Amino acid sequence: MNQPEHITHDKIYETVDRDDFDAMIDVDRYAQRSDAFDEIISSTVDHFWDPTDPAYVDFDQTFELESDTIMPRDFIVELNSAVADRLDEGQKIRLVNEVTRFNLSQILHGEQGALSLSASLCHVLWDPGAQEYAANQVREEARHVTAFAKYIEKRWGTPMPVGQTLGNLMNELVLAPEVYKKLIGMQMLIEGLAMGAFATLHSKTHDPLLRRTVQLVMTDEAFHHRFGRIWAKRTVPKLSEEEHIKVEDWAARCFHTLFNNLVNSEQKQAIYPAFGLDWEWVRGAVMEAFGDDDRRRLMKESTNIFRVLIKTLLQGGIITERTRAQYENWVDLGQLEKEPEGVVGDAIAAEAIEELREINQGRKKIGRALQEIERQRQAE
Repeated sequence: MNQPEHITHDKIYETVDRDDFDAMIDVDRYAQRSDAFDEIISSTVDHFWDPTDPAYVDFDQTFELESDTIMPRDFIVELNSAVADRLDEGQKIRLVNEVTRFNLSQILHGEQGALSLSASLCHVLWDPGAQEYAANQVREEARHVTAFAKYIEKRWGTPMPVGQTLGNLMNELVLAPEVYKKLIGMQMLIEGLAMGAFATLHSKTHDPLLRRTVQLVMTDEAFHHRFGRIWAKRTVPKLSEEEHIKVEDWAARCFHTLFNNLVNSEQKQAIYPAFGLDWEWVRGAVMEAFGDDDRRRLMKESTNIFRVLIKTLLQGGIITERTRAQYENWVDLGQLEKEPEGVVGDAIAAEAIEELREINQGRKKIGRALQEIERQRQAE
């Protein structure tokens, strides 16, 4: 793969063919390690957590799904339409929780996609520092898969299948040979979408276990999203006009794929038969009750996931006058330009990291004390 196809323009993102292992063991390579990602890498110890250890998150917490909803009812678009008129009280509670199950299943699949994509970056990133960062992210995405799999198992038993839109996009990103597609599609857009989604779940859920789970995941995701932002800062200003068009159009395509289809009733059609509902009728009812004006209103909320995505692209210098109108139909780009860098959820992540530091420091002290006891026992 040649440089114009990868579109990196910075030595720290230099790549080799994924089958060219000889390039990885070139003796001169090991001394070419960049320090651009050292801060992110060294921070890993501060936000370490283990989803199998109750000291971090206790998955034995219960929740009464039959009588309460994990998310508020007004969060479920179907219940803000004629769909609600066809359901009794118990069915409404079930529908809220089944839609939540679907949404969390998509997050689980998204975490698996991020894990696989990060692993694929390890095969092509030539800079040892960039490769180490990608390997770090693989480890962190793996614990997210474990955490969401455990949560879904505790609440419902099994996850739902991936929606076709998300599944197709992740397949394309993981298998794409072009690094810029991976970094824009996953590290900037899907990771940005995740941060927005987690911030919403954290602020609105009725389930303390879900709130704790997403809080911990956000401590990792904030750094993953930053990796994509570093690429944008170091690459986008150096793009030729032809390359910028290619990058900008790819980003717009990914955004609109997610925006137009991710929460479409067609993606959730496996849910509706249990309620005696046809998915096409549900889609019509939702579209009648929830139009473009409603979308624009929701996009004003700082935690709206698609607003987060647009802000990511805008601050990354990827949106220009060519595509500005495609986004201004939904948000005020002028207002977004005035906002500080970063995404919603960064503050939640920062607070949780402070807590994790205390937990991890306490566990280190216990570990050292146990080692000293064992040393004294052996000396006797």
